[in-house]
Amino acid sequence: MIQITQVPVDPVRGRVYEHGWQSWSPSAAYPVTATGERPRQDPRLQTMCWRPDRPAPGQGFQGEGLLAVEPGDGSPARLFAARDGLLEVPSVRARLHRDRLVIEADGPVDEIPHPGGIEAALARWADLFTERAGVRPPRPAPTVWCTWYHYFGEVTEADIAENLAAIADRGLPVEVVQIDDGWQAGIGDWLDDRIDLPAMVSRIRADGRRAGVWIAPFLVAAGSDLARAHPEWLGGDAGHNWNRPLHALDTTHPGARDHLRRVFARLRDLGVDYYKLDFLYAGALPGLSAYRDAIALIRETVGPEAYLLGCGAPILPSAGLFDAMRVGPDIGLTVAPPDGDLSRPSQHAATMTTVARAWQHGRLWVNDPDCLIVRPAVEDREAWARTVERYGGLRASSDRILDLDDWGLETTRRLLAAPPPPTPFKSPPAGRQRP
Repeated sequence: MIQITQVPVDPVRGRVYEHGWQSWSPSAAYPVTATGERPRQDPRLQTMCWRPDRPAPGQGFQGEGLLAVEPGDGSPARLFAARDGLLEVPSVRARLHRDRLVIEADGPVDEIPHPGGIEAALARWADLFTERAGVRPPRPAPTVWCTWYHYFGEVTEADIAENLAAIADRGLPVEVVQIDDGWQAGIGDWLDDRIDLPAMVSRIRADGRRAGVWIAPFLVAAGSDLARAHPEWLGGDAGHNWNRPLHALDTTHPGARDHLRRVFARLRDLGVDYYKLDFLYAGALPGLSAYRDAIALIRETVGPEAYLLGCGAPILPSAGLFDAMRVGPDIGLTVAPPDGDLSRPSQHAATMTTVARAWQHGRLWVNDPDCLIVRPAVEDREAWARTVERYGGLRASSDRILDLDDWGLETTRRLLAAPPPPTPFKSPPAGRQRP
């Protein structure tokens, strides 16, 4: 780390904004006397939810490509931003020493003063970044119903058919039906189906709706058919999920690239035109150039009209590649994450980081706060509905429709009927909701 500067701050009123590496990495503004969020308990989360190989220090803050300071003494905010941001994303650190923040970075950053606060500084920087990166204005997002948050990996054809009928019967304004995790034979085995995917896509389209799928294109589970058949396509350790170790697909290997083309050409030819690309951190493990090339390959294969939603993706290096982006951790049935780690599924974690990244909506892409779930089993469902209504650019329901009570059904209908335009939110909110 190289020291860049020292910023005088008011220890009582000063704030620091710490931007996380990927979709699930916590982002927030903190008092200058605090320490940013860190992984808890499971060390594998450093790879899966934070920035691999760049753990933050025990005290202070570490922003990935972005760190902002609001001194609190009336002087302008100071933004420390990656000079590149797409292929080179320095970690920027801040630590309090008496009445000054010592700012350090491990790569080239620009120091940008802004007369407004943190949120205004981030919005202005995003306008300049998108122009420099050649990001096109985002397209409107379709409204979605997703299988995940009720059926998880056990979705069946009968489940999809039941909800298609319920959506039509209740007049819900759903444009896309997205089949989430569970349709495939295994993680990495995307050319083989556990359910009859061609029949389900055909059924969805026959109902007058668009068909979407979830896929984690850069993950290969240990023991999968692909891992056994092509060990030469496997990259580094990508963590642990689905009760097994995960490998990253080495997208620099010509055979792996051809495999990606076959997978997405098949989905395209089935009639899928909405793709949730998940666990994308794995695609960046071989390097950011390889990551951007691999997403470009997918886009080329599915075509320019297909809608791409990224998730678990390195944020700044994804600019210009996606129509929409998950900007926080997964939602959960509970307010607090079970282990206290704010990269993990929960209402509080999803809300905190979604609010802190509100400035990205309509600039980098359409912001996805994660799905609306409002069945009675969801703790404090009213609060989560308010978050989705205020910060949800992409609106997706993920309840079993028949489980919704009157309030849940009416809330789902209302939020799906009126998604915001793909333009910046009018009043960027404060970037911190503290646990």
